[in-house]
Amino acid sequence: MTRLLGGCLVALAEAMGTLAPTGLQAQPAEQFYRARTLTMVISVGSGEGFDLNGRLLARHLGKHIPGQPSIIARNMPGAGHVLAANYMFTEASKDGSTICAISPSIITHQLLDGRGVRYDVGRFQWLGTTDYGNQAVYAWAASGVTTLDDTFKREVVTGATGAGAYNMLYPVLMNNLLGTRLKIITGYKSTKELEIALQRGEIELRAGHSVSSVKALYGEWLRDKKINVIAQAGPQRDSDFPHAPLLTEYAKTDEARRIFELFEVDLAIGRPFLTPPDVPSERVEALRRAFDQTMQDPAFLADAQRAGLDIHPRNAAVVTEIIRKAAAMPRELLTAARRAKGEPEPAR
Repeated sequence: MTRLLGGCLVALAEAMGTLAPTGLQAQPAEQFYRARTLTMVISVGSGEGFDLNGRLLARHLGKHIPGQPSIIARNMPGAGHVLAANYMFTEASKDGSTICAISPSIITHQLLDGRGVRYDVGRFQWLGTTDYGNQAVYAWAASGVTTLDDTFKREVVTGATGAGAYNMLYPVLMNNLLGTRLKIITGYKSTKELEIALQRGEIELRAGHSVSSVKALYGEWLRDKKINVIAQAGPQRDSDFPHAPLLTEYAKTDEARRIFELFEVDLAIGRPFLTPPDVPSERVEALRRAFDQTMQDPAFLADAQRAGLDIHPRNAAVVTEIIRKAAAMPRELLTAARRAKGEPEPAR
């Protein structure tokens, strides 16, 4: 009798464990989101391109979510976006009340580096991306650096915020794959600090800044020729900077070209948004539908135009498939890319 009772209790516990998530999901998304305040975590500091983009979505997304919740923004810069990624994976609520605007550099950082990683990009629930495009390399005009060729002739100082950031990645790749002479100064807490350092002459160049952000944030600099866009990363030259060569055009080997193309995975995703693993599926779908509807919202598009932000959206299915393909890339290519980044092969 005791054995039978014990077996029943085990079965009941197992049933409850199985049914609990279903019960959670049974609450309609509209009921869950009504009168609720969501948090938009943004993996950069205030005033940066990703910040402007994240706050723009936060202003419009709520009206397309069932129940029309309000959304507040919370900046969480640090460790080249790894801090925010770890937070979303390990600490953020899994109920669908937390969204994150984050750099896709967390994808290749996990694949190739792994320092500080406590997340798995394959388990995040991706909502979509508002824009994707090239990364720019530009120099402060007063530095005298006018073309990429200048970075081969003398040491040029650049700054970086952390191992997972493009402003660290691209200078390292340029040095190791192309032979540029970039001196990388680390320790900057945000890209806003890089902007100030550039103006003060502490650094001369910045690499790995999205073309959209450069146009949105530094339109006056471009107009007044305070910066020179000397190169760009991407599959083809951006139409606004046709004079700036692609980094792949300077690659001397097929391996170097393929490594740069590997990092174009991040560029294909651009400015994505995600929510943590294990969020109830009904709420994930509600957030994804709301994201897609926001991308067509005339008020959102008008605000983006006023802010100088480009909108070229991709939905959750496209973003998820790009990440799946990245995770399946040949090991030999990943090994070569690790060498180019100066990273050892991870222990297995």
